[in-house]
Amino acid sequence: MVVNRLDQPRELRRTFRPHYDPEAFGRLSEQFARFLGTARFLVYMTVFITVWVAWNWTAPPHLVFDHYPFIFLTLILSLQASYAAPLILLAQNRQADRDRVQAERDRLASERNQAEVEYLTREIAGLRHALGELATREFIRDELEHLLEDLRRPGERGPDR
Repeated sequence: MVVNRLDQPRELRRTFRPHYDPEAFGRLSEQFARFLGTARFLVYMTVFITVWVAWNWTAPPHLVFDHYPFIFLTLILSLQASYAAPLILLAQNRQADRDRVQAERDRLASERNQAEVEYLTREIAGLRHALGELATREFIRDELEHLLEDLRRPGERGPDR
């Protein structure tokens, strides 16, 4: 009797499903999607189709690629499109996942920056408040001038003398 235990890994079973590395496949699909979005791809496809059409019109009947007018070319282009669409969608999904991760990082960095700005704002406000309570040079100068005036006036001394 086989007991499924959660503290032990499962035994590997042979299956008929093909095994592939999803990360490698995703990178391949992104490279393919990037290539499909280039002018080089459009030039290659234009040259390919032009050569195909020219050859099928000008070649002797026993050397043409397609004995029926452009059916095989249509099949090739359909096959290319049927593979291109899912690969492009896979690349877009991977990019969307990366964008989500980057947006989360940006949000966290923004929150940290906001907290730092608020802290610095409070510190600046505290410094301004503390500076407001300090005696400035002008205040000390005015007080000294008043004391000197009091000392220069004879007969106007305080009650302790």
